[in-house]
Amino acid sequence: MRPQDAFHVYDTTLRDGAQQEGLNLSVADKLTIARHLDALGVGFIEGGWPGANPKDTEFFRRAQTELVLKSATLAAFGATRRPGVAAADDPLIIALRDSGASVVTLVAKAHDRHVELALRTDLAENLAMVRDTIRFLRDGGQRVFLDAEHFFDGYRANPAYALEVIRVAAEAGADVVALCDTNGGMLPNELADVVGAVFGATGARLGIHCHDDTACAVANTLAAVDAGVTHVQGTANGYGERSGNANLFSVVANLQLKQGRNVVPAESLRDMTRIAHAISETTNVAPDQHQPYVGLSAFAHKAGLHASAVKVDPNLYQHIDPATVGNDMRMLVSDMAGRASIEMKGRELGYDLSEDRDAITRVIDRVKSLESGGYTFEAADASFELLLRDEVLGHRERYFTVESWRTIVEQRPDGSVVSEATVKIHVAGQRFVSTGEGNGPVNALDNALRSAITTVYPELAALELVDYKVRILDGGGGTASVTRVLIETTDGTTEWDTIGVHENVIAASWSALEDAISYALMRSGRSPI
Repeated sequence: MRPQDAFHVYDTTLRDGAQQEGLNLSVADKLTIARHLDALGVGFIEGGWPGANPKDTEFFRRAQTELVLKSATLAAFGATRRPGVAAADDPLIIALRDSGASVVTLVAKAHDRHVELALRTDLAENLAMVRDTIRFLRDGGQRVFLDAEHFFDGYRANPAYALEVIRVAAEAGADVVALCDTNGGMLPNELADVVGAVFGATGARLGIHCHDDTACAVANTLAAVDAGVTHVQGTANGYGERSGNANLFSVVANLQLKQGRNVVPAESLRDMTRIAHAISETTNVAPDQHQPYVGLSAFAHKAGLHASAVKVDPNLYQHIDPATVGNDMRMLVSDMAGRASIEMKGRELGYDLSEDRDAITRVIDRVKSLESGGYTFEAADASFELLLRDEVLGHRERYFTVESWRTIVEQRPDGSVVSEATVKIHVAGQRFVSTGEGNGPVNALDNALRSAITTVYPELAALELVDYKVRILDGGGGTASVTRVLIETTDGTTEWDTIGVHENVIAASWSALEDAISYALMRSGRSPI
C-alpha cells in the first residue's frame, strides 16, 4: 500500500451525483467542479463513464490537457465486461483502458437476483466477469477499485455469494472493494455488523458507498469507518439519485473534527464552505442553507435564550468553531429576539449597543411589532440595519423623499405586455418626475426611480436586482391577502436583502425597493445631498 493510501476520500459527484433529478452538467461544469474538489483535498475524483456517455468521453479527453490536479487522482467508472465476451473484446472496457485515467472503478453485481434478472447470466459467469475485467485492466497498468453494487441486500439474501464476489475481486487484484448500500435502506448498527463480518470472512480492503434513502448515509459511512473501512465515497452537497448520496462534506468534517482523522489538509477544510457554495453555483442547484457545517444557517442563532448563552460563550450552542470549515456564526433577528440577540446582531453590523439598554428595548419592540404584521428580518439584514439606525441614532439617512408613484400595465395589440411606472421624487432640493418601462411593474418602478436620482447619485447605475420573492401571508384573503416581498440587490461585489409588507403587492415591492436603494447609498458612505 502506498503511504498516501492509508485512507481514501473518494468523490463521485461527477458521476453518481450528476444523476440527481434536475442536475445537468456540461463538460465545462465537470472540469470546474473537479478543480474545486481538488482544492478540498480529496484523494480521488470519479469523472464519469467514458465510452458509455459521449459527454464523459469528452470530459476525459479534455481532462488530459485542461485538468491539472494537485492532490486528487482522476478515476474512470465503468462496468465489468459483458457476459460471454472477453474483456479485451468489450468496447466499453477498451474505453476505460484508453480513458487516460490511472484508476478505474468497476461496478459489479453482488446480489444473486440482480445477476440473474438484470444481467441475465449465471452466478459463475458473473464471478468470471469480475475476475477477467480486473486482471485485464491491471495487466494494462491501471489501478482498479470495485463497487460491489447492492451488496448489503445481496448479503442478506445470499451471504455466501456476496462474499465470494468480494474474494474474487480481491484475488484478481482490486485494491479496494467498496460495499454499496445502493438502495439506501441500511441503518448504522446493522451495516457495521455486516462490514465486520465481511472483514472476518475475506480480509479484503473495504470501502463504503451509501445512499441517503433513510437519512442515514453519513451515519452509515461513519459506522463503516468505525468497523474498519479505509475508503469512503460520497458526493458534494449530498447530490445523487432519489434522496442523494452520503454528503462528502459532512463525512470529511466529521472524520477530521470529531474523530481526529487527517483526511484532508486543515487549510483545505477551512475552505469547505466556499467550495460547497461554489459547486452549488456551478450546478445551479440552490444551496441547502440548513446543511450541516457549510450551510448558511449551520451556525445561525435565533432564539433569545440561545443568543444570551452564545454571548457568554459561543461553544454553549455551537459544536465547533465555524471558522474551522470556513463558515460564520450569525445572529438572526425575529420576534423571538431577546436583548442578547439584538446586541450581538448590532455588533455584527458595527454598532455597539452594550451601554444603550433603551435603544435595545426600542429595537426589540419595533421588530416584534413589525414581525407580527408579516415582516421577517432574519431574511432581510439590510432592512434591519436601516431600522437599527432609526432607533439607535434617532434617524436614518434620507437620500430622497417620495411624493408619489404609480404603475400601469398594458397589453398591446400585438399581444405584448409592457409595464410603465412614474415616480415623483425630491432629491437635493429638486423635484424630479421620471418614467420607466420594464417587463413588470417592479422592474418599471426600479428603472423610473433610478432614472430620477442617478444624476445626483451616479453610483446607483451599477445596482442590479438579482432576486425577487413574493409570499402570500394569509391565503384565506385570496387576492386581497397581505403580501411579503423580499428583494436581493447587488452592486457587483456585495449582495443585500430588503423586505416590504403590504396588502398591495406593488406597494410591498416599492417598500423593499426603497430600502434597497437607501441601503446602497448608506453603505457607500454617501451623505444625503
